[in-house]
Amino acid sequence: MRVGMGYDVHKLVENRKLILGGVEIPNPLGLLGHSDADVLIHAIMDSLLGAAALGDIGKHFPDTSHKYKGISSLVLLKEVRNLLAEEGYKIVNIDATIIAQKPKMAPHISSMIKKISNTLEIDENRLNIKATTEEGLGFTGNGEGISSQSICLITKK
Repeated sequence: MRVGMGYDVHKLVENRKLILGGVEIPNPLGLLGHSDADVLIHAIMDSLLGAAALGDIGKHFPDTSHKYKGISSLVLLKEVRNLLAEEGYKIVNIDATIIAQKPKMAPHISSMIKKISNTLEIDENRLNIKATTEEGLGFTGNGEGISSQSICLITKK
């Protein structure tokens, strides 16, 4: 059994869609990034890659490559799933947290779980997603950005 931890953060800006967990969330601001800037999926990918000692998303999907410009993070997550399978790993569970002052995430979490678990080809009960605010403190509390953390457990098949 192997444990991995992931973290990601992106700045909120105008003229971008807010995509979290593969779900478009109505919001006047979206996350700035080379891909769709989905901090939740990025944190999950980094936790999975870390658990398998396969580096991080920057190694596999560099932001200097035009190939990944604007790409859906669900596409990248599928590639991570394939890398894990090639190495003989299966996902035991994932626990992730979105850190954002707003918008409210609760109405969207079940859709996020469905999209991510389908992409990873795991049962929904192997994935937990929760959200919290920082009570108005720091860059997330001030509404300047959104971050996410993930921890996972994988095992050899």
